[in-house]
Amino acid sequence: MSRGYEKTTMRMIADRAGVNVALSYHYFPSKEHLVLDFYRHTHELHREVIDPLLAREKDFGARLRGTIRAIVVTCEPFHAVAGSIFSSVANPVSPVNPFGATARPLRDKVIGMYAEVVSGSNAKIPADMAAELPLLLWLYQMGILYFWIFDRSPGRLRTLEVIDQTTDLIVRLISLANLPVLRGSRRRVLSLVRSIAEGTRAA
Repeated sequence: MSRGYEKTTMRMIADRAGVNVALSYHYFPSKEHLVLDFYRHTHELHREVIDPLLAREKDFGARLRGTIRAIVVTCEPFHAVAGSIFSSVANPVSPVNPFGATARPLRDKVIGMYAEVVSGSNAKIPADMAAELPLLLWLYQMGILYFWIFDRSPGRLRTLEVIDQTTDLIVRLISLANLPVLRGSRRRVLSLVRSIAEGTRAA
């Protein structure tokens, strides 16, 4: 997709892959189906990488950091093409937007994965926060991936540094959320998260 997502046709993709364009349409009726299958493929690769980590590690910080690091490492072979579809992915009305209705089944799977990251840890997380945290962590993952798309540092080291710093901050903030003085603020934040969640479910 060196020409960019919008200018790349299914015929160009089929020619590049060395297959008949009619055959490509049999498996992928449109470019959007191809991109959504790419989402699914990278999620499956991501799960393969993190499942052993989640099975052995109970520390929440280590589970979160390992999961987020794994997604950028998993996607690294596709870095060159990720930027070419960014404008379409970011478009709110695009069928390949990860916040849209078409992507909802996979989005729910990824949020469910973060529910495992939370529930399988030994962290003492307030019940109301634990219920909304998976969605917040998915949003955090999306932010990291957007940063990664534009990262031109060798080996994407800037992205890995940002992950290490921000996961540590997230763990600290969650531990502070248990303090009685912050309960009111926590409720307000969680109310906002629920509003966001309703928007993604309605999409």
